[in-house]
Amino acid sequence: MIRYPGGSFGRAFDNSSGNRAACKPACEAAGEFGCESAREPGFKPAGKRAAIYALAAVATLSLLAGCGSGLVPGGSSNNNLSPQQRQYAATADQYKEVVAEKVMQSNPGRASHELQPMLRSVVVVSFTIDRDGRVLHSSVYRTNGDDEVEAAAISSLRRAAPLPVPPTALLDRAGRVDLMESWLFNTDGRFQLRSLASGQ
Repeated sequence: MIRYPGGSFGRAFDNSSGNRAACKPACEAAGEFGCESAREPGFKPAGKRAAIYALAAVATLSLLAGCGSGLVPGGSSNNNLSPQQRQYAATADQYKEVVAEKVMQSNPGRASHELQPMLRSVVVVSFTIDRDGRVLHSSVYRTNGDDEVEAAAISSLRRAAPLPVPPTALLDRAGRVDLMESWLFNTDGRFQLRSLASGQ
């Protein structure tokens, strides 16, 4: 099972041959926070602290992905931001939490309020919302290649539409806002959203 600091990610891969190519997709989806086989020396079981590190890795992934795409990343703690940028980031974070809550509420039985130290998958979804909360576009931005949970993430977002009306401060000139969110999947296929899980 691929392991990164604080937990494991994705599917099981045999890395005994020394071929790390098999684990590259999952490591990239986890933000390249290390990639070592459980067969390697020094492997230790992940615990509660591991889960926290895992979430931190996902949060950084989402932030870095957003910085390069023009999407609203949220969760920014960059001290170099101007006061206006900090306010924008804070507003984006708050709105993403409201959206995440709507997605969770709209998917009873599929959503989970508990996360395992070892996640099945992390699916990063980018989506566009108009001023009325309608989802105009959604797509998988980054994943470890688990088709089943990719489809589940997109379906759960659509099931929650229309989403809460976004703050005017987040809208672009066309009256839209681009967001990015990470779906964290347990092995049973149930998920938690990073915007809500980061506070755990």
